[in-house]
Amino acid sequence: MEKERLNPTLVYVLAIVGLLCCCIAGSGFILAGAAFFIANTQIKKAVENPEAYDLTSVQGMKTAKIVALVILIINILFIGWLIYSIQAMGGWDAYMEQVQKMTEQWQNAQ
Repeated sequence: MEKERLNPTLVYVLAIVGLLCCCIAGSGFILAGAAFFIANTQIKKAVENPEAYDLTSVQGMKTAKIVALVILIINILFIGWLIYSIQAMGGWDAYMEQVQKMTEQWQNAQ
């Protein structure tokens, strides 16, 4: 009987795109979280029925789960740093004032 193989490609793609979206206000945690959830679900299925799954593909999925977890942590740390930076500037209004000044300087430089 042929053993079923897990395909970690989707998990890797979601995690990497999540890393790239990290700089967009930390929104990559959604994709990295989804990748982690998918990997975790697939691994649980393989653990419940180990005879039906290929061991090397399960190991590949475990690696993909670790990659997704690391990228998820990076995104959460970025969100924390972003919130801290806004608070250190004096709140949302001060932050928006700074953004407005930088925008005006950029427009004047052109």
